[in-house]
Amino acid sequence: MADAPAVVRDVAALRRQVAAWKQQGLSVALVPTMGALHRGHAALMARAHTLARRVVATIFVNPTQFGPHEDFAAYPRQEARDLALLAEAGVHLLYAPNVGVMYPPGFATTVRVAGLTEMLCGLVRPGHFDGVATVVTKLVLQAQPDVALFGEKDYQQLAVIRRCAADLDIPVRIVGVPTVREADGLALSSRNAYLSAAERAVAPALYRAIVAAAAGIAAGADPAAATAAAREAILAAGFGAVDYVEARRADTLAPLARGERPGRVLAAARLGRARLIDNVEI
Repeated sequence: MADAPAVVRDVAALRRQVAAWKQQGLSVALVPTMGALHRGHAALMARAHTLARRVVATIFVNPTQFGPHEDFAAYPRQEARDLALLAEAGVHLLYAPNVGVMYPPGFATTVRVAGLTEMLCGLVRPGHFDGVATVVTKLVLQAQPDVALFGEKDYQQLAVIRRCAADLDIPVRIVGVPTVREADGLALSSRNAYLSAAERAVAPALYRAIVAAAAGIAAGADPAAATAAAREAILAAGFGAVDYVEARRADTLAPLARGERPGRVLAAARLGRARLIDNVEI
């Protein structure tokens, strides 16, 4: 088995190691995570190895992106298991700060990306993307990588991060990595652990519905009609509620007009304790 990566928990130690690598002419990739790692995260790290000579992963369950009635306390934390996956993935360094390091006494700054955060998941999770933008900005400024990688499963998050980095002139390349799925289409997610066996059997219906909507739109169907049919299919499959199914422009996430490209169908729905999100390209 490969050696586990070194672990640092404060900014100074992180920066010392990154600076040492850069003095050797080595490029650095950053893969931010909240832990509870799976094959989707491994795909991010594999892609990182193709873009940089050194790979830094982070694990930090960020309290500022959870709402007051969300699952911050219950979110799976399993650093020992995660270290084994990081070793297999050839990660060179794990940065695992605590809340006091990320938000020390007196912390008073929030990064907010207007527009992109006021739709889709932002409507049902107010403040969520402010927490995401703030913590990602901090992680990138702390690590100072050449490239940072994020999964396309959280497509709205990826769009917010890209906008934030561009607007603030943060010198990092933001790379999206395609969603990794189970054989039946379910997008890998740490929150899939919340699903019962019966719910797990239902869960792939979300993917099937948005794939059908995307195919219909690609064939010329009206986006509103196609996404309405997808919502009905998701509910009929056994989901408890659908937060949204929308066809949006791939760059700005503005509503997609018929015939407009590139686009994506994005969805979020609730199944038992789990809130599942997914998206596909049109």
